Amino acid sequence: MSTLVRIGVITFPGTLDDIDAARAVRLAGAEPVRLWHKDADLHGVDAVVIPGGFSYGDYLRCGAIARFAPVMGEVLAAAGRGMPVLGICNGFQVLAEAHLLPGALIRNDHQRFVCTEQRLRVESCDTAWTSHYDDGQEIVVPMKNGEGNFIASSDELDRLEGEGLVVFRYLGGNPNGSARDIAGVRNERGNVVGLMPHPEHAVEPGFGPASPAGPRTGTDGLGVFCSAVRSLVTA
Repeated sequence: MSTLVRIGVITFPGTLDDIDAARAVRLAGAEPVRLWHKDADLHGVDAVVIPGGFSYGDYLRCGAIARFAPVMGEVLAAAGRGMPVLGICNGFQVLAEAHLLPGALIRNDHQRFVCTEQRLRVESCDTAWTSHYDDGQEIVVPMKNGEGNFIASSDELDRLEGEGLVVFRYLGGNPNGSARDIAGVRNERGNVVGLMPHPEHAVEPGFGPASPAGPRTGTDGLGVFCSAVRSLVTA
């Protein structure tokens, strides 16, 4: 039944990880559908992934131009209707610029690009993209960013914590200065999630980083995409 699920993967000029995201969607049992930044509709997909990269060269601010692409108008409308939407790295920046997610992403506090295998704790499994995990579960996925420093006002950070809107948190050291070690957040409804690390790079045995809970399977990120398939099949 999961083969009926169609998940769109958006490509902007400068996107780098759309092929990886499409592979992750396929491995999770769904059909990936390519969406172009100029598309005026979503071609009947059931969910959307905005992958990482440097959309429009990251001019102005990361994600600031992509937020106004024709396809994003459709994404905003679909998200408002409850469609699952995931933003990874640059995609997280796009969702923040579009005000689908709280906070903002700025230059890493050490002013350097970081590329590492990152430990994360799943803080909320009550979303369309994390139901495959357990609350508090530790996973390891790759991370690569230069502007992944999550910021928000103190009041907003308190709200995110109090309402359970923090989805992923950095473990083993903060790689970019993000407030309260926040690696990913969600909207109130739980259908929209953004995170800076790259789960699509940890979906195939033997190719991803070692899991903290077992052998080097390299598949800790696959649960993100399996969660979306599950949420759509059981909806």
